[in-house]
Amino acid sequence: MSVGLRIKQLRKSSHLTQKQLAERVNVSSQVISNWEREYTEPGSDDVKELAKVFDCSADYILLGENKTDDAVNEEKEFQAFINDPELERWHRELPQSDEEDLRKLRDMWEIMRRDKKGDK
Repeated sequence: MSVGLRIKQLRKSSHLTQKQLAERVNVSSQVISNWEREYTEPGSDDVKELAKVFDCSADYILLGENKTDDAVNEEKEFQAFINDPELERWHRELPQSDEEDLRKLRDMWEIMRRDKKGDK
């Protein structure tokens, strides 16, 4: 589905006329019509305003993908990772390691990556 069709679908499901949407996004109703008929596409600021009006992500308007849940999950995973006491200890000790140990660690990491990819 195209950006224009997604805007039209969102507008209709929100029970808005082109004029009402135009007022909320601060553009003319002709601009809304042009977007929906795919004569033009909204700029980045317009997409941000549309996302606010429709309470969705800009990714959804542009791509049909809602990244909001993915971003929240990714942030939770990152927070859990950085708050791991073992990781914190490793992070403190790593800079104190000698160059030979760091090289071995990098080599081991490369081996693990290759094995995971199946490039043994």
